[in-house]
Amino acid sequence: MTRNSKLFESIRVQKKGRAKPAVEQAPACDHPECKKPGPHRAPKGRGREGEFFNFCLDHVREYNKSYNYFSGMANDDVAAYQRDAALGHRPTWKLGQNGAKAKKGRSPRAGRYAFDDPFEVFDGEAGSEHGASRRTVLAAHKHAFETLDLDENAERAEIRAKFKALVKRHHPDVNGGDRSGEHRLREIIQAYNTLKSAGFC
Repeated sequence: MTRNSKLFESIRVQKKGRAKPAVEQAPACDHPECKKPGPHRAPKGRGREGEFFNFCLDHVREYNKSYNYFSGMANDDVAAYQRDAALGHRPTWKLGQNGAKAKKGRSPRAGRYAFDDPFEVFDGEAGSEHGASRRTVLAAHKHAFETLDLDENAERAEIRAKFKALVKRHHPDVNGGDRSGEHRLREIIQAYNTLKSAGFC
């Protein structure tokens, strides 16, 4: 069959390709004074999860450059959010703590739990009668406590109070611009951050 054949001319081949996005059907851009279609979605922010703006390409790029989910949050709240994000913002308990509620009909030997725990592995008070601390202190944490002139068993409020006092004492602004204590100030801040990231404060 040749190209000049009448049969060849009657064959129509439909070209299949990717359909173009329906830009015409997109809602108008939410940027003021913009009349372009807005096919690109952008989140409205914290507290408005699931809600979106519709922007054109230029305005969604502009919006993304200035978007900050944590805008207006205190540093401590941001740090807490980031810690919780590692666990998917799900509640957690210390080992054995969630099973502390007694079950009816348990055996007398089972203590607070519905199973035998002869070595008190799941008991929060285990080891306390021998004076052993439940807190795990690594070498880096020990050094951080020493830098802040604190005991390893210092409580959260005590650590924070000591940190604030040391920062005030060594900050150049308090010492009339004298920068001789800056190295010590850096050590104090680094030590506090080490303890904070480990959950001590």
